[in-house]
Amino acid sequence: MFAKYKRGKKKKGDSDSSRVVKELLDPRCSDNGDAVQSWRVFRIMSEFVQGFELLREHGLAATFWGSARTNPNDKYYKDAEELASKLAKKGYSIISGGGPGIMEASNVGAYKVGGKSVGLNIQLPFEQKLNPYTTESLSFEFFFSRKVMLTFASEVYVYFPGGFGTLDEFFEIVTLIQTKKIEPIPVLLFGKDYWEPLIRFFEKDLLKKHQTISPEDLEIFHLVDSVDEAMKYINKEVKKIKSVKQL
Repeated sequence: MFAKYKRGKKKKGDSDSSRVVKELLDPRCSDNGDAVQSWRVFRIMSEFVQGFELLREHGLAATFWGSARTNPNDKYYKDAEELASKLAKKGYSIISGGGPGIMEASNVGAYKVGGKSVGLNIQLPFEQKLNPYTTESLSFEFFFSRKVMLTFASEVYVYFPGGFGTLDEFFEIVTLIQTKKIEPIPVLLFGKDYWEPLIRFFEKDLLKKHQTISPEDLEIFHLVDSVDEAMKYINKEVKKIKSVKQL
């Protein structure tokens, strides 16, 4: 027989340490009472609705990830801008997290050639502000709803060198493809100096030493080191996907 437990009423001055309240429902940790906290679920839902409504208007699209700290004089910034420009000219909507660095570079590339430049920004107390090179944008308060939008936004995913956020998004996409939760799509890793040490770790430790991945998992992504290589791979893979869909 299951024991029954009753939650006692909170006394004045008691703090609610629940992570659901403090980090999910109310990331600002304001003390607005349980009823108000619960209504935040609808705010989360509204972010999903707005995000999907925006993205459904874009057909062919490419999402760019990379460090927010990359400056305009950096080689990778220039490469991201050039690649985004070439894709935009081919009719791709360019989607980024809307911030500075590589995100800005991709938006600049699309913006300069008159392409569709989308920024899915996140509200943070520092560092992340919407760059001015977007033709459409949404601002999210919750990381996870923004992450879903970025994850399901495009037919092409391009990863430039970045920090924890970039790696988090990379592993998210790779895991979804590996577990067949989404169809295989082109996943491009740009920059051999940055990505090769991580790939060696995959091959040496995950695959051979610990056997925690399969050989075919290493085929989910493709490494390039130039804009021309990237365009060649994207054109080939997207053409292949279109052919399969027409069957």
